[in-house]
Amino acid sequence: MCGRFALDDKANDSITEFVEFYGVKRLSDWQPNWDIRPTDPIMTVIDSPKNGLVASTARWSLVPGWAKELKLKFPTFNARSEEAATKSAFAPSVKSKRALIPATGYYEWQTRGSTKTPYFIRAGQDEPVMFAGLYSWWRDHSKADDDESRWVLTATILTMDAAPQLAEIHNRNPVVLPRDWWSDWLNPQLEGDQKFLDAAVQAAQPVADALDFYEVAPLRGEGPQLIEPLNSL
Repeated sequence: MCGRFALDDKANDSITEFVEFYGVKRLSDWQPNWDIRPTDPIMTVIDSPKNGLVASTARWSLVPGWAKELKLKFPTFNARSEEAATKSAFAPSVKSKRALIPATGYYEWQTRGSTKTPYFIRAGQDEPVMFAGLYSWWRDHSKADDDESRWVLTATILTMDAAPQLAEIHNRNPVVLPRDWWSDWLNPQLEGDQKFLDAAVQAAQPVADALDFYEVAPLRGEGPQLIEPLNSL
């Protein structure tokens, strides 16, 4: 599960380099955020039929096109990789609407009895990660056809069984794609199905196995101190 994550200044700079190197169009600016929560804006990279590779903000909680309202009765900020291809909310996106979601790392809480201990999980001090995501455009039919805000980009993060070193904290972790998978994941011409998702998870396993983690203070406020190790504060 991934219910809170961060994208800080250093990771944002790395993503800017990625955007410039691959010729990705940046459609919206991004400000660092150390406590990103479901329904908050998140940065996504998608291969848009209209604009090609673009970096844009999306609402973190995927809303399928058939939904009548933006807020669903069930959570969609995560999608289980082993069943997303068969779920009506996610299957169309698995097929051809896949996203990369950059992050510095993510938070998880270890529960023992009534005590919940927060941890920050990341790849390295200056190395961002790319979550495997899915996206969908939701149309607000209450707005006029010429209102640009009628279309809302929404996204979810895929999860997999936790890597061994993370299993005592939580039994799930995000699917973190290695660089050599980024192009195929974004390519809408590669039709996604369960075998494709399984292959992505297999490719992500070595990355997950190398993730580092440390305890942090309870999340209060906003700022870079949220991802500092507890023993350094």
